[in-house]
Amino acid sequence: MKLNIAVLPGDGIGPEISRQGVAALRAVAHKFGHALTFREALCGAAAIDATGDPFPEETFRTCREADAVFFSAVGDPKYDHNPAARVRPEQGLLAMRKKLGLYANIRPVRTFECLVHRSPLKDELVRGADFVCIRELTGGMYFGEKKEGEDEAYDTNRYTRHEVERILRVAYDYARRRRRHLTVVDKANVLASSRLWRRVAQQLAPEYADVETDFMYVDNAAMRMIQDPRFFDVIVTENTFGDILTDEGSCISGSMGLLPSASTGSGTPLFEPIHGSWPEAAGKNIANPLAQILSAAMLLEHFGLTAEGDLIRRAVDASLASGVRTPDIQTPGGQAYGTEEVGQWIADWIAAND
Repeated sequence: MKLNIAVLPGDGIGPEISRQGVAALRAVAHKFGHALTFREALCGAAAIDATGDPFPEETFRTCREADAVFFSAVGDPKYDHNPAARVRPEQGLLAMRKKLGLYANIRPVRTFECLVHRSPLKDELVRGADFVCIRELTGGMYFGEKKEGEDEAYDTNRYTRHEVERILRVAYDYARRRRRHLTVVDKANVLASSRLWRRVAQQLAPEYADVETDFMYVDNAAMRMIQDPRFFDVIVTENTFGDILTDEGSCISGSMGLLPSASTGSGTPLFEPIHGSWPEAAGKNIANPLAQILSAAMLLEHFGLTAEGDLIRRAVDASLASGVRTPDIQTPGGQAYGTEEVGQWIADWIAAND
């Protein structure tokens, strides 16, 4: 297969982990005889510094013309600590989602047996947890009408039936491929937008009679995720709730550095780790590249290359089992490997195994 991949390293640790993800993709392509081409483009603070725009038109063209976008992270303290900044790196990510029509964010959450102890939750609670969060990505407060003044500010949480129905169908399709259990998370007792979500879901559920559908307020879902994460199979929710819940889900695996994600819709699909740019670690060769590498597995699987994606997942599992880990997830007294060493070990494992 031939795939053209737009690579957006972004800011902070982004370039370091991006290289390791690309190395895994190259190793798989070589083993299976695929032709992958990579083209880098600017995004985030790096793009602002170079062009004044966090998602320049040239980057948009590169993404639009690619088969997939392989993205890392954006964010820089010089913008984070300046409330008066009119242009921010994160605006590039929002613009990319909107321009590429990426309305569905898919975030799998699972535990790794050898890292269960890393979770702040009890082993018996998180062991075996395996669910997927489906987050609506281009609506809600992040994109609604806004006002910001000295004495008043608001963000409008607006949704249409079309936006709700299309993300629900994505979630139902995922549930059908998994354990056939869908939890719709909202705040329908308070928010009008959530009542729309619940009405549409209730109307759609009979079309998916083979899937068990339940409803949960977001505050209850946040507690249930900590108390009983194995309850969930597929969760679907709106943009803001999804942003919060998916980061909470990282507590289950024990590290945000282990969780990949995909964003899909009407345009070029995007694959990225869920963590941020961690600028304090940039250039120190300590960032965990596993979420980026697992995002490469999701990319391949999106195009039906399941054996290729599985090989990357097995390589990651092998690295963890062999203790080849960055400092954030290394066991006490174990050797701390750098970002590049972990990435190289995984690429070498891919090359040596079927």
